[in-house]
Amino acid sequence: MSRRGDWVYENNGGTCVAVAGADYCVVAADTRLSVGYSILTRDHSKICELADKCVLASSGFQGDIKALHKNLAARELLYQHQHNKRMSCPAMAQLLSNTLYYKRFFPYYAFNVLGGLDSEGKGCVFTYDAVGSYERTGYSAQGTGSSLIMPVLDNQLKSPSPLLLPARDAVTPLSELEAVDLVKDVFASATERDIYTGDKLEIVVINKAGTKREYIDLRKD
Repeated sequence: MSRRGDWVYENNGGTCVAVAGADYCVVAADTRLSVGYSILTRDHSKICELADKCVLASSGFQGDIKALHKNLAARELLYQHQHNKRMSCPAMAQLLSNTLYYKRFFPYYAFNVLGGLDSEGKGCVFTYDAVGSYERTGYSAQGTGSSLIMPVLDNQLKSPSPLLLPARDAVTPLSELEAVDLVKDVFASATERDIYTGDKLEIVVINKAGTKREYIDLRKD
């Protein structure tokens, strides 16, 4: 595929998913980093722990993603020194939106999903476009495999419409173990059809006890 000489972006592929529950949040991403039909590495983490019980998963151009994660980590450290506490997940969600919107005329080519626990201990997921428009939902997927994964999540989780009154919590009815199993299933399915998703799956589970990671193998072809 030919590109203009002034095109500075490249999509390095990969898929990110987050599912929020009543007292937990599951954030997962594959570890494949590729360009076109070439795999650059099979062991690249797309997940960054930014704040207290708050994890960001990003897909897109890895140069921009690294710059974005570094920027957010620096801002969170500054907040920590100024306020003598760590930033909450909803506060980090707003900071990420502001940071992306500030770069709207030359955007970070990064598609983000932020997951964690809010101040009440409930799971929360925030999903973004490239210029900072965001929404709190019960689940989300970003990246090259998102069009394969989102229909399955919609079918299994059926998040309530934000237009319903009175407003309902946007958390999924699954238990933590059921949510982890569902995430494993949707990634196993996506790797069958998306060549940019595969190798390994990194799963981060956030609950009141803290954060734990788990890895499982995916297709390597």
